[in-house]
Amino acid sequence: MRLAFMGTPDFAVPSLAELIASGHEVVGVWSQPPRPRGRGQKLTPSPVHAFAETMGLPVFTPESMKSPDAMAQFINLDLDAACVVAYGQILKRDVLEAPRLGCFNLHGSLLPRWRGAAPIQRAIMAGDRQTGVQIMRMSEGLDEGPILLSEVLPILPDDTSATLGQRMAATGATLWSRALAAIERGGAVETPQVGEPTYAKKITPAEARIDWTRPAVEIDAHIRGLSPAPGAWFEVAGADGQPTRIKALMSQVSLKASGASGQVLDGELRIGTGTNGDGGAVRLLRVQRPGKAAQDAAEFLNGFPLPPGTVLG
Repeated sequence: MRLAFMGTPDFAVPSLAELIASGHEVVGVWSQPPRPRGRGQKLTPSPVHAFAETMGLPVFTPESMKSPDAMAQFINLDLDAACVVAYGQILKRDVLEAPRLGCFNLHGSLLPRWRGAAPIQRAIMAGDRQTGVQIMRMSEGLDEGPILLSEVLPILPDDTSATLGQRMAATGATLWSRALAAIERGGAVETPQVGEPTYAKKITPAEARIDWTRPAVEIDAHIRGLSPAPGAWFEVAGADGQPTRIKALMSQVSLKASGASGQVLDGELRIGTGTNGDGGAVRLLRVQRPGKAAQDAAEFLNGFPLPPGTVLG
């Protein structure tokens, strides 16, 4: 089939690789424009952009797919279908209807649960026990189209958004060949979404702050869901007395431990949680200081002591 691919993050790369390996003709790849990254704030192409270039594919990076020039460039390619994975832009009706067979999206949840921008993070943060990947026909509404294929995946007790996302990306990529074959022969079964939708809104920096008054299981899910990015965080006074923002990247629930909310309980970085300390404790396993690499708790404490009794903000 003559395809366009639209995607931006690492999550989308396995899908593009699968489409190429399956023998489809990918005539163009759309991705978000290069953004400043790293200490030098150098303009850096997205993971999909970089991969597409290594494969010799033409890459298009319009600031907006709503511009007449961007839409015309897409429409004039005479496509059979478009495959979309976490592209990051809204597509107007003219774009959705341009390919002969339509535009199709790989979404990282079991719709209608977690429509929107951050379904993997939100599923872990909410304490969901399972999630999935689904290929859907795109409509103008936010992740509202009918479902063609689904695969359910468990959310493991130690999953972060990174580990879960990697499994979902690999599983989702394998769905494309079956979906496109069914679409091409006119045999795809499109099932409308059923149930009350929930929305996976983009994570804000303020929301990522850890609330130590919540129960340990909720804080642990909050930390793992936001790891590695944007990273759950707390503040503590540094050597100069000024607040230092620390990211918590991995944690573990310690229900038998207890203490005041936000209080360091021992030398293994267990932190009291819950109202009046009755919510158990969270042991921080991996953390990151500003401008530093991520560290295991023991290594972190060697350079940034947090003696028992310290209260985290």
